[in-house]
Amino acid sequence: MSQPTAERYTRFADFYPYYLEEHSHPVCRRLHYAGSLLVLGILAYALVSGQWLWLLAMPVAGYGFAWVGHFVFEKNRPATFQYPLYSLLGDWVMLKDAFTGRIRF
Repeated sequence: MSQPTAERYTRFADFYPYYLEEHSHPVCRRLHYAGSLLVLGILAYALVSGQWLWLLAMPVAGYGFAWVGHFVFEKNRPATFQYPLYSLLGDWVMLKDAFTGRIRF
C-alpha cells in the first residue's frame, strides 16, 4: 500500500489533485461512482417512502464500494482516514467531473 502524503492540506483546491492521484485506477473510480449513486438512490428512497432507517445504509453503501476500490484495486489507504471532509467532498466533485467529461469515467 502506498504511504500517505506527509503534506497537510488546508485547502480543498490543493487536496483535489492528490485525491485524484489516489484514485487513478479506473475500477476504483467506478466503484466510488457506484457507491455515490447508490447513496443518492437510498436518500431518494428514504425521502419518498418515509422509511428513515434506510438512511443508516448510506455510509455503508458509499464507503463500502470506495474501500473495496482502494484495498483491492488501488492498493492504498483511503484518504478518508486522514482527510474525512475533503475526501467526502472529493467523491462528489470527482463524480461531477466524470459526468461533465473533465475526467475519464
